Amino acid sequence: MKVLQIGMGWFPEQAGGLNRVFYGCYQYLPKFNVEISGLVAGSPEVSLASHGQIHAFAPSTIPLLKRWLAVDRTAKHLIAQAPPDLIASHFALYSRPLLRHLQNRPLVTHFHGPWALEGNAEGNRNIATWLKKQIELPTYRRADRFIVLSDAFRQILHQEYGVPLHKIDIVPGGVDLDRFTLDLTPAAARDRLIWPRDRPILFAVRRLAKRMGLENLITAMVAIRRHHPETLLMIAGKGNLQPQLQAQIDSLGLQDSVKLLGFLPDEQLPMAFRAAQLSVVPTVALEGFGLIVIESLAAGTPVMGTPIGGIPEILTPLSPNLLFEDASPTALASGIIEALSGQRSLPSSEACRTYTETHYAWPVIAQKIKAVYEQTLAGKHV
Repeated sequence: MKVLQIGMGWFPEQAGGLNRVFYGCYQYLPKFNVEISGLVAGSPEVSLASHGQIHAFAPSTIPLLKRWLAVDRTAKHLIAQAPPDLIASHFALYSRPLLRHLQNRPLVTHFHGPWALEGNAEGNRNIATWLKKQIELPTYRRADRFIVLSDAFRQILHQEYGVPLHKIDIVPGGVDLDRFTLDLTPAAARDRLIWPRDRPILFAVRRLAKRMGLENLITAMVAIRRHHPETLLMIAGKGNLQPQLQAQIDSLGLQDSVKLLGFLPDEQLPMAFRAAQLSVVPTVALEGFGLIVIESLAAGTPVMGTPIGGIPEILTPLSPNLLFEDASPTALASGIIEALSGQRSLPSSEACRTYTETHYAWPVIAQKIKAVYEQTLAGKHV
């Protein structure tokens, strides 16, 4: 089976859940006899790094119209040169221009989230939000089948975009176990990161945006500090909310208890998970899956998350104790205080890793994706 994958960016160059899933497809689907070629926005290094399998049609920094023209031209050439059996779209913005080249080929859309609705959730209620949806809709109407990361996103795709439920398959995100299973103690990981050994450390890695709930987590640290004064919250990530979050930290007098780390290099992420006593995912809206949840579990570090979107679908089977009551500062503080004091029992490192290996290892996920592709091809040729 030959599949042309349309992505957003190349994961080693650009972080983000969508890019991680695309990269996982590139790495693991060929192990199960799925021949992959792909298109992303990126640098000329992409082709070299992927041994010619993935092509960067244009830099991600140039104007959108030029990117559209470039993806249209490159896709047309690739489809003519090596006709794929199936097209897999991970990003509607870059899939939209090449719809006219698909002819009768089946199209599977990997729905990583409602692009337009995410803008609304972050306060961007303007013409750009409307335009995003107009770009999404033609791609979704053309798709023969959809892959979503969770039932939460299955319902959004059905309710907001009118996609019939029978066309939507749930395949969760995958994790590279080798990358996140480190032969390091938490103390050794802290030493390498130059993090203190003698303090309870909470770790959150998030884009600094409104729907991520970081303001609530910072507020919760006031109460957490009263019960566990030495607790240290490390927040990794970048985004427009950085000045506001730093001002909040300063106004609450939490300078010694909350640190904004900025962008954390990808090679340090497994180590940061390993160094933490607990990871926290405080999302308030539109969390379709959350790859950081399974990445932390793969590193052996328990995760506490809000009951938003797909988070409960990951955490509840492992332990209901990993879910906060809600996304409020009070609920976050209560749950973390109970976890740090031992009142709330959390899974062991071994249990976290075993659970991830069984349900979310990339070889498991790749076979599920392949099965959807095969069903789509079979249905198209009936």
